[in-house]
Amino acid sequence: MAAFRALLVPRLAAASACAPLPGRLRLLPRDGRALSPRAALHGSAPRPGARVALVLSGCGVYDGTEIHEASAILVHLSRAGAAVEIFAPDVAQMHVIDHAKGQPSESETRNVLAESARIARGKITDLARLSAANHDAAIFPGGFGAAKNLSTFAVDGKDCRVSADVERILKEFHGAGKPIGLCCIAPVLAAKVLPGVEVTVGHEQEEGGRWPYAGTAEAIRALGARHCVRDVTDAHVDRKNKVVTTPAFMCETALHHIHDGLGALVREVLVLCAK
Repeated sequence: MAAFRALLVPRLAAASACAPLPGRLRLLPRDGRALSPRAALHGSAPRPGARVALVLSGCGVYDGTEIHEASAILVHLSRAGAAVEIFAPDVAQMHVIDHAKGQPSESETRNVLAESARIARGKITDLARLSAANHDAAIFPGGFGAAKNLSTFAVDGKDCRVSADVERILKEFHGAGKPIGLCCIAPVLAAKVLPGVEVTVGHEQEEGGRWPYAGTAEAIRALGARHCVRDVTDAHVDRKNKVVTTPAFMCETALHHIHDGLGALVREVLVLCAK
């Protein structure tokens, strides 16, 4: 045990020395401005790639962001050399789900920003500070948080409201001609806010349980958007609106297929950034 402590303590001390202290700035060159250490995921290794805002909705598939989707998107963006900043709204979650039981935890309350910070490894910024002027693209992972914390789609369906900041951000990026990526259930956000947009949530029939949320396609049409059938490894590109979508966990399939579909989404978003 003493030998273990001798190895561990110096490493913990080194990690603490590298961690950003309150008030300390970590510089990421971007239009000559310094960023907060909690804003830039890759602040210590600036790269010349696209500046992408990743918008989270908590931590956990049933009440927040789908973690595998967020992680896969970050991997694909990192491999492509993008500079990523992570954002989430500073609001209370709709509710908290015990993921082991699949039931609400009635006595618990959690904050969307604080929970999203788990995925961001602490480097996260309030969604209210996100501006399309400072980024080349925005990507929204799925998970029920998109339908519960970024909108009311989970309870109101086609009559849902989208949170004010999410609506503002979607309209800002769209108005500036900058690409927006959305996966899993998140395309309903664009369907609500951007009239006539084309999106996909996968297939329109359950097909024996492979597409358990196939009914979402009808809700998307009811919102005034066009639904396009795509497989889980594909991304649909609405070139007119610069909106890219992929089904992800709307499909019951192997994880690597979902990873591939998210890679297709990231590639298409970055291609649109270059145009």
